[in-house]
Amino acid sequence: MHTVAVVGAGKIGEVLLSGLVRAGWPVDRLIATTRRPDRGRELTERYGVRVLPNEAAAAEADVLAVAVKPQDAGALMAELGPKVPADKLLISLCAGLPTSFFAKWLPDGTPVVRVMTNTPALVDEAMTAISAGPHATAEHLALAEEMFRPLGRTIRMPETQQDAVTALSGSGPAYFYFLVEAMTDAGILLGLPRQVAHDLIVQTAIGSAVMLRDSGEHPVKLREAVTSPAGTTISAIRELENHGVRAALLAALEAARDRARELAAQTT
Repeated sequence: MHTVAVVGAGKIGEVLLSGLVRAGWPVDRLIATTRRPDRGRELTERYGVRVLPNEAAAAEADVLAVAVKPQDAGALMAELGPKVPADKLLISLCAGLPTSFFAKWLPDGTPVVRVMTNTPALVDEAMTAISAGPHATAEHLALAEEMFRPLGRTIRMPETQQDAVTALSGSGPAYFYFLVEAMTDAGILLGLPRQVAHDLIVQTAIGSAVMLRDSGEHPVKLREAVTSPAGTTISAIRELENHGVRAALLAALEAARDRARELAAQTT
């Protein structure tokens, strides 16, 4: 069993730690690094993991999962990168940062894997995209999959598609929450109590997602099954099209992708 150090165990780092613990990864094989001592004590009390300084964690762990904010990655790697032995695996969870960013700080030959996951990892329903960077082999990708599979589904992607993944699934939960919020408000407008509207929409969203996942049907076919001629659903869809909802979604995802590229350019 590999020893994993989560370097910068903030929100996304804790998601990984908690998932590994739930999956039965031995806690004596888990290390965290934090900026604040009180945060370190919190993680130890919650999960039983050890908290070490960055350099000590890099020396002991086989895998370094870097989970700091993208804007903090440069300072971290300037300090830590040259001290990472080349036989370690570095996994980046830093949104927008290419593997080449980390490779330039590391000893030649150090394998790097780029990962984009999302917050449904907290309920073991994440979508995690994994991409090989410099010197990463099939074994390194398999190890990354082993670490993230307990959090939900994993998929291997070319790194050139990671910015699109960030826009679509990395940020994706927020779009669904926004939609649920809007539909709940609509339910209130139609005279329903807030909690009733919320429960109706949440269960409808869960059921629809399960049907999409398990039926294998195209979403157009599933939508058409609900859309009767001259019925209520087609009237609603007409209004969505009149208000440009489809075009707005396309523009929103393009904006998210472009922002991911901007963040990477600012950092690198």
